[in-house]
Amino acid sequence: MKKLIYIPAFLLLAACSSKPKDKKAELADLQKQQQDINAKITKLQSEVGTGDSTKAVEVSVAEVKSGAFTNYVQIQGKIDAQNNVTAYPQSAGTITNIYVKPGQHVNKGQVLVQLDNSVLQQNIAQSQAQVELNQQLYSRQKNLWDQKIGTEVQFLQAQTNLRASKKALSGLRQQANLYRIVSPIYGTIDQMDLKLGQVTQPGTNGIRIVNADILKVKADVPESYAGSVGTGNEVLILVPDAKDSLKTKVTFAAKAIDPTSRSFAVEIKLPARKTLRPNMTAIIKIADYSKANTISIPVKAVQRSENGDYVYVNENGIAKRKTVKVGVTYSGQSEILAGLKAGEQLVTEGAADIEDGDKIKVLQPAN
Repeated sequence: MKKLIYIPAFLLLAACSSKPKDKKAELADLQKQQQDINAKITKLQSEVGTGDSTKAVEVSVAEVKSGAFTNYVQIQGKIDAQNNVTAYPQSAGTITNIYVKPGQHVNKGQVLVQLDNSVLQQNIAQSQAQVELNQQLYSRQKNLWDQKIGTEVQFLQAQTNLRASKKALSGLRQQANLYRIVSPIYGTIDQMDLKLGQVTQPGTNGIRIVNADILKVKADVPESYAGSVGTGNEVLILVPDAKDSLKTKVTFAAKAIDPTSRSFAVEIKLPARKTLRPNMTAIIKIADYSKANTISIPVKAVQRSENGDYVYVNENGIAKRKTVKVGVTYSGQSEILAGLKAGEQLVTEGAADIEDGDKIKVLQPAN
């Protein structure tokens, strides 16, 4: 009888256990499991990284600073003496005397070479005798005229003859001076290929005289810089062979453009230096644009697109794209007219690998 009572109770309990669970309780259970899973995912992400596009890109940055910016026109020139001349004879003749040698210092007006002028010397001697005779005749005629003896015509004739003979003598002496070579400047004999007995011609054989104490640099500047290069521009001169450099200013800039080379000449006076010599090659950098207070950045930091130039700056680990207006570019630096301000962190390396809004990691410069 007891067995029969237990069997219905067991069947009733089994029927109750086969009923579905409460949906609210099941939802709460699943939500708790989801929270546990999300917490584990977040923890693992922080430990191993996400591995997706949010990974930071390594870049190098530099602080934007304001300062002076100068653009230079670089050309090649050569050093020349301020006074570099060749003295020639003014008449053809045979060399009878050479008074100097290469390397010797000479004065302005000093006779360097004498040509044969013996015939002229004879004419000068005759003219000198005539002058002396006319001087005596004039003196006597003047004494007579002072005593009211003789006529005025006789006195004037003696006076005229004396003046004419003196002019003739002066002309012969001037002609004789053409038969010599005279130094027109103070300087040093730099080159001379003349020999005793050699026959010289005007403009063919001469003596080069150089005043190396006063040097200058000569160069030709392209016509396109005519509006920006002129007298007074600052210039940097490099002389590779002398391993020397100096800063000075342009002392002369020609106004006329050479029709053949389409350029104009400039000259820069140089201070006295033992390392510099005429005909040395010089590299000339003339400042044609200068601004005292402006921003300049490396050219490689500037990116270009159809919409204009732009750069990236670092803002708390995020790359921010900024449109800039670029001015003059020189020696790897570009002048920025607008778009940047001093103090910003400019991306200088790795800018081509990032986009606006990317996470960036700043590399520390190597010591």
